[in-house]
Amino acid sequence: MTFRQALLLAGAACALAACQSTGPYPSEGVSPLFSFPVTSNETPYSQCLSGLATKVDANNKPVFSVGEVADKTGQINYDDNGHALTQGVSEMVISALYKTHMVRLVERLDLRIPLAEMKLAEQRKLARSIDEYKLPASDFIVVGALTELNYNITSGGAQLFIEGIGGGARTVVINVALDMRVINARNFSVAYSTSLQKQIYGYEVEANIFRFFGDRLVEFDAGQIQNEPLQLGVRSVVEMATYQVMTEFLGLPVSGGCNLVKTDTMANYLSK
Repeated sequence: MTFRQALLLAGAACALAACQSTGPYPSEGVSPLFSFPVTSNETPYSQCLSGLATKVDANNKPVFSVGEVADKTGQINYDDNGHALTQGVSEMVISALYKTHMVRLVERLDLRIPLAEMKLAEQRKLARSIDEYKLPASDFIVVGALTELNYNITSGGAQLFIEGIGGGARTVVINVALDMRVINARNFSVAYSTSLQKQIYGYEVEANIFRFFGDRLVEFDAGQIQNEPLQLGVRSVVEMATYQVMTEFLGLPVSGGCNLVKTDTMANYLSK
């Protein structure tokens, strides 16, 4: 093809594109890709929380409010320009408490709209009198923080390549920790506290083949990476801590298979 023919072809393509401003797509648009359905967001400990529910008079349930459960690890994910851990731990605690159906929850975390409505009621601009607001006081307040995110507690792997053919595998373990406490709203004393951690596992497997055919390089790569979700680990620690509040603090019976796994790894160092 000569330069002149290529130029004419490019011009024809531009003219065609001008006539069809939407390109090859139909006028009503394209069908968006939809893959997996929406599912419940649970951890293995969710069933422990829901298993606590018994027939109890709603008026006899303790009133809980949730304050700040912050990320205090100080860890930043510079690759994604954000925090390494979720900033919604307080909301996770609220969801975990609700799953038990054994407490009455009152909102204290974000009161901007409720307080604005009360202000409007005071000004007689709301279809509700200020006298209709009967707000229950909290019996207990839950606060805390994510306090640890330790990368690369242990890692391992191996690779072997012979004449361009080979593969490898590697694993890594990190952990995340939560410190959470329950405050008695009547005297501000710390009524219960817990400190939990969870280790999180990931692995990667890869294979590689490449060959020269004349002056051409042909390469084939295959592999799989599967990591336990870090934020799922956070939610798991939150739900186990909430389960402890329900059982160890409030005295609800422990279900089979829901016991905390206790280790003496650190205590053993004192005997060495």
